[in-house]
Parts: sequence; C-alpha cells; structure tokens
Amino acid sequence: MRNIYVLMMMAAALAAADFKAGVGRLKITPEGPIWMSGYAARKHPSEGVVCDLWAKALAIQDAKGSRVVIVATDVIGLPRAISDLVAARVQKEYGLERARLVLNSSHTHTGPVLRGNLETMFDLTEPDRQRIRQYSQKLTDDLVAVVGAALGDLQPAQLSYGHGRASFAINRRELTPKGMRIGLNPNGPTDPEVPVLRVTAPDGRLRAVLFGYACHNTTLGGDFYQITGDYAGFAQMEVEKAHPGATAMFLELCGADQNPNPRGKLELAQQYGQALGAEVNRVLAGGLKRVRGPIRAAFQVTELAFAPHTRETFEQRLKDSNPYIVSNARTMLKAYDEGRPVRRTPYPVQAVRFGKDLTLVALGGEVVVDYVLRAKRDFNAAREPLIVAGYSNDVMCYIPSVRVLKEGGYEAVDSMYYYDQPGPLAEDVEERVFAAIRNVLKRVGR
Repeated sequence: MRNIYVLMMMAAALAAADFKAGVGRLKITPEGPIWMSGYAARKHPSEGVVCDLWAKALAIQDAKGSRVVIVATDVIGLPRAISDLVAARVQKEYGLERARLVLNSSHTHTGPVLRGNLETMFDLTEPDRQRIRQYSQKLTDDLVAVVGAALGDLQPAQLSYGHGRASFAINRRELTPKGMRIGLNPNGPTDPEVPVLRVTAPDGRLRAVLFGYACHNTTLGGDFYQITGDYAGFAQMEVEKAHPGATAMFLELCGADQNPNPRGKLELAQQYGQALGAEVNRVLAGGLKRVRGPIRAAFQVTELAFAPHTRETFEQRLKDSNPYIVSNARTMLKAYDEGRPVRRTPYPVQAVRFGKDLTLVALGGEVVVDYVLRAKRDFNAAREPLIVAGYSNDVMCYIPSVRVLKEGGYEAVDSMYYYDQPGPLAEDVEERVFAAIRNVLKRVGR
C-alpha cells in the first residue's frame, strides 16, 4: 500500500507540473590577465580575480513542446558578431529558432573586453587583441554549450512570479551650468522593481531563480583591476548560498542611466549584492503567482537611424582635442571613402510570453530607464507583469529616449564615440523602438 501511495503522490506532482525546465552553467572567468572593459581610463590588463564570472542558461518547455532558453552572462555586452553566431549554431545543433533564445549581459565593468564591443576604448597591442579574440571565441563556444546543457536537463517544473524592490540605484544624469554630466540626480527617474521568476521541481525544491534590476554594474571604477561580476555577481552568490543546489541568474534591465550610489569600493559591491540577494530571497519565500503556458516568442530586427551627417561633419572632428573623437572621425571618413557611410544600425527586439501570466521584452543596447517606465504604462503591467530587459542580443550603443536625446550628455552623445558610431541617434529613436515592441507583443498575443 505504501508503494502505491508513493506512486500516486509522484503522479499527482508530475501532473501539477506546467513545464519542463533545465539549467546549465559554465565558468567563463578569463585564464590569466586580460584587458577589462567599461572604462577608458584603464591602462593595463587585469590583476587577478575576486569572484568568477558565469554563463548560465535556463531552458523552459511547455506542455506542447514549445521552448525558450534564457542565457545570462557576466560580461560587458554581447555584440552581434557573437550573439548571431551563437544563435545560428544553437539553431543548427538543437533546433531552437532565433526567437526562442534570449542572450542577456549583466554589463559588469570588471569583466573582459570582448571582440566587437568597446575595443576602441583602449590602446591595444596585437598580443592584447589576440588574447581578446581567443577569449571571445571560447565564450562563443561556451554559450552554445551552456544552452545545450540546459536543454539536456529538462525535467518537470513549475514557474511562479513575484517582485520586490531595491533602492541603491540613482539616476546619474546631473544637469550642471556646463551641461549634462554623469553625477547624481536624486530627482531623476528610476525603476526600483526587482522581478523574480522562481523555477521549482514538483516536490517544491528550488531549481533556478531569474531576477533583474535596472542599474549599471559600475560600483567599481576604472582604478579597479580585478575580475568580478560587480553587485550582480555578488547577488547571485547570495541567492545560491541561501538555496544550495539552485542556480541564480541575473538579468540587466533598463539601467543605462542608473548607477549604484555610493560607489567606488569592493565592499559596496558586496553590500549591494547582499542586499539585492536578500530581497530576492524574501520574494522567494512569499506568495508568488503561478505562471502557466503556452510559451510564445517573437523576434524582430528593426533599424535605428542616426542623426544626419556629412563628410564635413567628420572632417571638422579631426581637429578636436579628444583623441577618441578624432579616432572615431577617421573611422567614419573611411566608411565614406568606401561608399558606405554609417546612417543606421540594426536593432533587435524580442518578446517571450508565458500564457497570460508574464511577458519578457528583451531590447538591444544600453537602454535608459524611460523605456521600461513607458512600457509598463503603455502595456498595462498592472494587469499582466512585464519584465523589460536591456543589454540583450546585441549591445551596439546607448539607446536614449527622446527626453534624454534632447538633454544631451553622455548617454545621448559622448558614448557614441566609444562605440564607434557616427553620432547621436535620430529623434525618432523612441518611436522606432516602441513600434517594434508593439509588433513583437502583438505576435505573442499581448
């Protein structure tokens, strides 16, 4: 009788599982010194490791076999040259179409430089470049492998959703008599919400948790030369410490104009990570809403236009005292010489919807907080929760809102030189992005 009872209980638990879920994880910490990304002030490669970097994948399959894989990486930002190759290989090897693979980067500024992303920030030797190419190739292989590991780990699971709040981010766009600068703006817009997706086995055991926050991973500055995941890395460690055997994954949301405050010390990165992890653990222990299928997904590459420019625009910039502006001007003039002036950039927009319970929107680039705040208003996040992640699938430049673009400053103008773009985006950038968002949401039934 006892055996029959146990079998009945197991059958009931399996029947209650809405999904199958699988988890994969691979350490992606560079072996030995490598140039670190994010700050042009750095003058030499890394000097050791505080904590490891990871690529983690969560595969989810609904009752009809529809799948999605979400990959979280502790890197500055995956460029299209890497993400497109990973997606093509994943489709070939595992049959997962492009719309069903989400590639997000934590945007840690204490991780390695990647091929095709912000390389022009640094005065690199050929051996430096070779080291970056080798790391980027291995990272590409690792991302394909971690997706395969997650898909090979599919087991019955339940999903549930909740959210908490964090408060260490501050809007960094400070207006001064000399214009907009990176500083502190306590009255500027922020998004304190911390979305939490819980993945449990039929017996209630926590297998994975996906959480996010809209804040730059810039607690540590350009004078710090050790590898870490910044606050996001420490937050994942905090959650995993509280739940042995579970995998914690961080999504960078729309935090392009948000910085931790205060910042500059390793102890602060640890403090913020512990606070964020504790908030995630608090949400996990509470009453979360069950998430059901089916899984629907849509992916679109639209185009964003740059503000008009001519050859004379860059000839004038050759006279600038800023070496990054001069270098950028030379690159743009070369494009003119080759008959291909840079006037637009491809821009990926993605949506994944779980039944009528939860939607994830994944946007490329460094997206300012205005986008998530508008999306929550426009698409009624009070009715159906909406997670809006930036830094997804390609990080080609900052994505300012119309407000930020008109105000100017780093996110709107100056950052473009480091990304080797021709200048500010056109004033229709926000409407182009939201047109694509509306399209992918329509395709997933929202």
